[in-house]
Formats: sequence, C-alpha cells, structure tokens
Amino acid sequence: VDEEEEYECVSVLNSHTQDVKHVVWHPNQELLASASYDDTVKLYQEEEDDWVCCATLEGHESTVWSVAFDRGGERLASCSDDKTVRIWRRYKPGNEEGVACSGTDPTWKCVCNLSGYHTRTIYDVAWCHLTGALATACGDDAIRVFEENASSDPQQPTFSLAPGRAVTLHCSASVLSTSVEAEPSRKKRPRVSFSRHMSLMARAVFPVSFLE
Repeated sequence: VDEEEEYECVSVLNSHTQDVKHVVWHPNQELLASASYDDTVKLYQEEEDDWVCCATLEGHESTVWSVAFDRGGERLASCSDDKTVRIWRRYKPGNEEGVACSGTDPTWKCVCNLSGYHTRTIYDVAWCHLTGALATACGDDAIRVFEENASSDPQQPTFSLAPGRAVTLHCSASVLSTSVEAEPSRKKRPRVSFSRHMSLMARAVFPVSFLE
C-alpha cells in the first residue's frame, strides 16, 4: 500500500449478528464473502453506491472461520468449528439444473459437506487454482488436502482425502512457517503454505494457502 495514498470508508456492513472471522473477495467480480461467529456466511454486492447483503448461507452448526472461492468463483468453500467443510455452488436465474432463484439474484446452494475427517475446529480452507485441490488447516495439528473425484456429479461433487496428503506437525516452536508438496506426482507442483500457532488453549495450524 502506498503510504501517500488516502483511503476512506465507503460502506459499513453490519449484517452479521456476531464477530466477523474472515472476509474474501470474489476472484473476478465485485462480490465479497464473510464468515462469522453467528454460524453463517454472507455475500455482498454493490448496489446504488452502497454495499448490501445479497445472500446468507446457512447450514454450519457453529462458528464459520474462513471462506474461499475457487478459481472461477462459481464455488465457495467454508470451514467451521463444527469440524466440517461445506462447498457452495452458485446458480444463476434460469439455470439448467432448475434451482430456484429470487428475482435476478443468484442462489448459492450447498452441494457437498466434508465431515468425519477432522477432530477439532477447522480454521482455514484454500483452493488450489492449478489442480482444484482443497486444503484445510485444523486445530488437531494437521493440514489435509482433498481431491475432487473426477467421476462425481458436478451438482453433487465428492471429495476424497488425497493419499499421503495429511501432514501432522511436530515441533516445539510457537510459530512455524513452512510448505509441503501438495501434488508431487504432477509436473506442476503447487505447494501448501501454512503456519503453526500454539496457545494455552489449543494447538492449531492456520492459515493455509497454495503457493502457485
């Protein structure tokens, strides 16, 4: 950020009823997503020189810690204190799948729920824009990488834990920043970057991202 540039607040978004944990921009549109302690994900768009909430995604049973758009921005992943990752897909009005939309606004529908893989809170989630893999950072001191099954229905995609892609950290440092191979069998090898944080309450691995 240029120190000489001046910025002003153009809008205050207060749609959430509890703390906001994370916000992320859509990769190619003026669309903003937020995750909150109120167990929801909200999406915002600009309307008449202001920003308004255009969708509320409900389904998590506890705090939503992070959200991430895939490369095309048609899917959104969310991770939660309820130990699950949900994948939401955007359906525009008049879509071939027949998903109902309200007016001209698209509908975001949960098409996949990854559960049973994590034993504690999932603090972060990230998409790989090269391969479509999904990485999670969890309070159980591990990161996991998931691959979408090629034969699964795009409207009901299934993901599997990639073989050998669960990494458990063992170190005494309070913070460790490092990276690991996410797809060693491919010519293009995205790497997963993460940090390890320890406190009196819990050990946690976050944030996580792909180095592409």
